Amino acid sequence: MIYKVKAKIIEDKIGEFYLRLTDGTIANQRPDGEELVAAMKRAVLTESGFTEWYEMCFCSSPLQHERETQLDFYFTEITTNLVDDYGEVKGESLWSYMASRADV
Repeated sequence: MIYKVKAKIIEDKIGEFYLRLTDGTIANQRPDGEELVAAMKRAVLTESGFTEWYEMCFCSSPLQHERETQLDFYFTEITTNLVDDYGEVKGESLWSYMASRADV
């Protein structure tokens, strides 16, 4: 199933999330790591402090595993809406935003 996701960024942790996305930690997470990385590359900033993206997930509760292992540490106010297909959201790249806040 594909979900459109909206979430508020936890500003002081978003750089850490980017480092985990780029060092292979999240990509190696099974069963959803590669999709989570791909989803974050598609994600955009939409309004002050919020980001939106599309993500495929087969958990019984939308993004249950992703939230337990990653998302709830870096975002709040997470909402999901079941959709028929991936779409496009207009906004600034979340990936670029996170990179600018990463402590490398």
